[in-house]
Amino acid sequence: MKRFAAALGCCALALAVLGCHRDTPPGPDVWAVVNGHEIKRDEVEKFYRTSATAENASPSQEEALSLKLGVLDNLINNEILMELAQKQGLVATDGEVEDNFTESKAPYTEDEFQRQLKNQGLTVDDFKTQIRQKLTIQKLFNREVTSKVSITDQDVSDFFNQNRAQFNIPETRYHLAQIVVTPRKDPQIRNRKNDDATTDAEAKRKCAALMEKINAGVDFSELALDYSEDPTTSVNGGDVGYIAESALDKTDPLLKKAVLSLKPGQTSGIIALKDAYYILKLLGREAPGQRELTDPQVQQTIRETLRTGKEQLLKAAFLNVARDNSKVTNYLAQQVLESAGKLPVATAPAAPK
Repeated sequence: MKRFAAALGCCALALAVLGCHRDTPPGPDVWAVVNGHEIKRDEVEKFYRTSATAENASPSQEEALSLKLGVLDNLINNEILMELAQKQGLVATDGEVEDNFTESKAPYTEDEFQRQLKNQGLTVDDFKTQIRQKLTIQKLFNREVTSKVSITDQDVSDFFNQNRAQFNIPETRYHLAQIVVTPRKDPQIRNRKNDDATTDAEAKRKCAALMEKINAGVDFSELALDYSEDPTTSVNGGDVGYIAESALDKTDPLLKKAVLSLKPGQTSGIIALKDAYYILKLLGREAPGQRELTDPQVQQTIRETLRTGKEQLLKAAFLNVARDNSKVTNYLAQQVLESAGKLPVATAPAAPK
């Protein structure tokens, strides 16, 4: 019994030593570890600075920490997705990155492009790293999510029958898409390239370059995703949705005139308003009345709605499963919790240079 007790004591001591070694926190600059990969404070701070908004330039400590926890969570997700993509051989090639990089620079002179990077606190290498990550994650989602989404005729029919009133149009309405360019720096920019004109001269050159691309046949929605400076519609390829004719009376007369002059599929010229430049595209025009399921546009709208919903659902589920299968330690969250909402002085971020 004594030998057995001694053996148990040795085992307990060994487990305690191993447990202490495993739980030993990393250096104060490490804010998370994902499958052995460290995410450091400086990386979080960099993304936090580029995502901070002008309206909240001086957030409280609680607001700042909440935003940084959100940034860190996104970085954790991206690291997990990048690891999965690498295992499947889906990492974007140097050629793909360079093509995307060249396209991103197209609307600008070299000086303007460098100023864009400086405003965002990025180097060329940082920007290319972001491009590689974006393209790689897109490839992963295309294989694991998009390719698995299937919308049946029955799905379309069921949706229509449950939402028939939605397709009863009371007045003529216009389906519009837009590209917006502002002549000032805007921290809320959310286009795919984080592209932002900061002066009136830059805005005019950017619009001219965009019109050249449009006239050359480049897809309007892709240009809006990459370059539009409207944070609400850029993420939808510039799609504004359907605007009722009566609602046009509440817009700027120049915008109304442009919309009414367009035929479906046509794009306006550059519309200069007081606060921004607009390029519009009329995607379609609908006369009033009840739309039936036999209408191809109704079917397309329903399919797009169902596909988007399923893709979002599957992406969320895919990411949750990926996180469950990963080893993630969020040290920043632990520090915030243990300090009752205050980041310990030892790990307080350095002021931006």
